[in-house]
Amino acid sequence: MSFQIAIDGPAGAGKSTIAKKVAKEKGYIYVDTGAMYRAMAYYLISCGISKDDEKAIGEKCEGAEITIRYENGEQVVLLNGQNVNGVIRTEEVGNMASCSSKHPRVRERLTMLQKELARTNDVVMDGRDIGTVVLPHADVKVYLTASAAVRAKRRYDELTAKGELCDIKKIEEDIVKRDEQDMNREIAPLRQAEDATLVDSSNMTIDEVVTAILALCR
Repeated sequence: MSFQIAIDGPAGAGKSTIAKKVAKEKGYIYVDTGAMYRAMAYYLISCGISKDDEKAIGEKCEGAEITIRYENGEQVVLLNGQNVNGVIRTEEVGNMASCSSKHPRVRERLTMLQKELARTNDVVMDGRDIGTVVLPHADVKVYLTASAAVRAKRRYDELTAKGELCDIKKIEEDIVKRDEQDMNREIAPLRQAEDATLVDSSNMTIDEVVTAILALCR
C-alpha cells in the first residue's frame, strides 16, 4: 500500500516548497501537479489545438499519458514516455495551461493520472483540491495557509531579490483576489477538507512547518 500526503492551500502559502522538503525527508515522490497541467498544455499545442477550441481540447486530452518519476535525483515529467522538462516552462505553454486547466475533461484526465501515480507510489502532492478531490482518502491531509499580508511579503521579498520592482500592496490585493477566485470556482474549489489539519505558517519557519507535517505522518 502506498502512503499519501495531501497538502492544499491558497496561493503563496509555500505549498510547493514545503511539499518538496517533506518528500525529500520521507523519500517519497513529490508530485508537481502544476507541471502535469503544463505537460498537458504542451501536448495540446503539439497537436495543433487552439486554446479557444474547447471541443478539441476535451477530445484530444484523452491521448496524453503523463506521469512523474525521479532520474538521478531529478524530478522528470514524462509525456507519453518522453521527458518534457525542458519544454513545459515557456510562456506559450503557461498561457495554454491557464486555459486548458479550466476544462472539465482535462481536469478529469489529470485527476485520474494523479490518482494512478499515488496508487502505485508513496507521494506528497500539493494543490488546491488534492485532499478533497484527487486524494480524498490520503493518509495525511494538511491545509497550509498564512495571512494575505504574510504571503504578500514573501512574494515581495522573492521578487525584489531578483531585482524586480514591485508594489507590496498590489501583490496583496492580487492574492486576495486569487483566493476569492479559487474558493468560488465552479470546478474543484479551494477548501479545507473536513479531516485536514490546519497549519498556519504565518509565524513559522519552513523547517517548523516541515517538522509539524512530518509529525502527522507517524
